[in-house]
Order: sequence, then C-alpha cells, then structure tokens
Amino acid sequence: MRILIISIIVILLYACGTPKGQVLTSAPLIEKPVKPKIAKNVIFLIGDGMGVGQITAGTYANGNKTSLERFSVIGLHKPYSHNSLITDSAAAATSFACGVKTFNGAIGVDNDTLPVRTLLEEAEAYNMPTGLVASSTIVHATPASFIAHNVSRKNYEEIAADFLKTDIDYFVGGGKKYFDRRTDERDLVTELTTKGYAMGNFLEDFSTYKSKNNTANKIGYLTSDSDPLPVAQGRDYLIDASMHGIEFLDNKSTGGFFIMIESSQIDWGGHSNDEDYIISEFLEFDKLIGQVLDWAAKDGETLVVLTADHETGGFTIQPGSTMDSLVTTFTSTKHSGDFIPVFADGPCAEKFSGLYENTDIYHRIREAYGWE
Repeated sequence: MRILIISIIVILLYACGTPKGQVLTSAPLIEKPVKPKIAKNVIFLIGDGMGVGQITAGTYANGNKTSLERFSVIGLHKPYSHNSLITDSAAAATSFACGVKTFNGAIGVDNDTLPVRTLLEEAEAYNMPTGLVASSTIVHATPASFIAHNVSRKNYEEIAADFLKTDIDYFVGGGKKYFDRRTDERDLVTELTTKGYAMGNFLEDFSTYKSKNNTANKIGYLTSDSDPLPVAQGRDYLIDASMHGIEFLDNKSTGGFFIMIESSQIDWGGHSNDEDYIISEFLEFDKLIGQVLDWAAKDGETLVVLTADHETGGFTIQPGSTMDSLVTTFTSTKHSGDFIPVFADGPCAEKFSGLYENTDIYHRIREAYGWE
C-alpha cells in the first residue's frame, strides 16, 4: 500500500509541478565549508635595493638561473613614501612592518611621528617567537623598522636601546658599538645578557658560537663592530645565521613564528655603482633563498614572502651584453622609483599577486596569519 501511495505522489508531482523533460533528483548535498588554510610561520626576505635590473644581472651571472624561479606567485608593489616618490629604506621598511606610509628616515612611526605596532611586535603579542637577521648592522633602517620606533634612522643608539623593550628571540647583525660603546655609557650587551640572551660577537666565529649555545633560550649575536664586510671580502654568516634562526624559532614554536631576513648590501653595491658588488651579494642571497624554500617546502606550513624596499642606482643591462659578458649602466648613485617585484610561496601565497601599495604587504601577511 505504501509503495502505491508513493507512486501516486510522484505521478502527481510530474503532472503538476515538473517542467517537461526535467527529471526529479534528490536534494543537493550541502558541503561543509572548508576553513581557509592559513600560514603558521612567515619568513619575510628583503633584498635591499634589489630591483629588476639587479635580479636580471644576478640571474644571468648565475648561468641564467635563480631560486626566484621557484616561487609560485609574483606581484609588484609601489614603493613611494608619504613625502617622496623616491622612498628610502626606513620609510619602505616601515610600510612593510607597520602598514603605513611615512616620511623618509622614519622608523616604526607614522607621518605624525606616532609609534605604530610592527609585525614583529604583533607576533610577540600572539606569543610567537620572532627573529631578525641582516648583513648590515642590526640597527640599520630595515631591521630597525621591525623592532624600534624613532623619527630618525640615524639614531642608532636609541634604536639599539629599543631591543630591550621587546621580547625578540633571535637577532644577528652588525653594530656592536651601538650596544656596548655608547655615549650614555650603558652596556646593552650586559643588559641583554641579564634579560636572558646568550650574547655573542664576531670575536668568535658564528658556527662555533651557535654550537656552544644550542640550548639557549634567546640568541643575540653581533657580527661586527660597525658595518659588516661585503661577502666578497669574507663576510660569511648570512646563510648560516638565517637557517639557524629559522630552526631555532621553529623549535621554540607551538603556534608559529615570524622572522625577517635582509640581504642588505645589494643596496650598497647600487650606491657605489659597482656591478660586481651587486652580483656577489645577489648570488649569496640566491643561495639563501633556495635553502629557505627547501625548508618551507618540507615544513608545509610556512609562507615565504620576498621583496625589496626599493631599487638602487637605476641599474640596467645595455645592448652588447651576452650571458657571459654583461654591459651595464647606472643612472644615479641614489634610489629610483621603479615598481618592485614581490615573490611568495606556501600557504596564502596567492594573496601576493597583482599590483598594490607596499603597505599592502603588511596587511596580506596579517591575513595569511589569520589576524584579519
């Protein structure tokens, strides 16, 4: 009887409400929404002064190959500052670190000179371990913009003192004299040691230092008294310190980490109009990029973002060049206003495609973490 009733209902439905030729089907399944994948860790790589010309020359000098080709997403950012079409490193790095356009020379403050919380400080607020590595002094404009707040990038001693105001877990770079030979006679190395850092410096090779301090809770290593040497003159810590920092932070982390790593001296080669200087610094950076991408691919939860703050020197490749012999020229000893490539790989990498303001890098990293 039940089968007969169901059959009659189906016939009536066909007769009364079903368009000719349409077959009745069951209700569509409602799929459970998939939670967007976010990045657990972010490794932010900056090649100071590295525009398209520097990338091109470095790639050709490396046998027409570069680790940059491994990134899955490429975009472009607009690097101008609040008060100039031509930015400096301080204003540019503040855009990355804080998400605001500010005036040239400013470190971690907005155009009204008010402090703005940085990505590194936000990560600390989420109880994430953080790090900075640079082939410049650690108080130079780019790393400083992630940890300090100052109206002038030149206030190196004040910037060094800001390291005592954060909980950064790992930092490596030059500038020892700004920590322990200061006009105010403070010894920040001793103060950092008291705060729990295993402090080291260039008087001991970095590889020796790290092996002695592999159980340290916090790491601070000052690679030179003032500016570090170029890689062509023997500086050799950038790759080792960067990869050690990534492993160190990962081992401390239960909920992810943030690290900014800068290849600082590509910029210095541009200011010097020195093609060999640019290329040698780029080649070191390229090796580091490859190792970072290998680590991130194995980890599976790490977003790698790479860009430059600006281009330096107006560096271009001229007619008459071959793969084996480049003919290059510079248009100035200063920064240019060229748009800058952005490379991304890993969870949420797709957020970094397109053309956008340099401040958007800050917001897109926050989105990748799931902070906004």
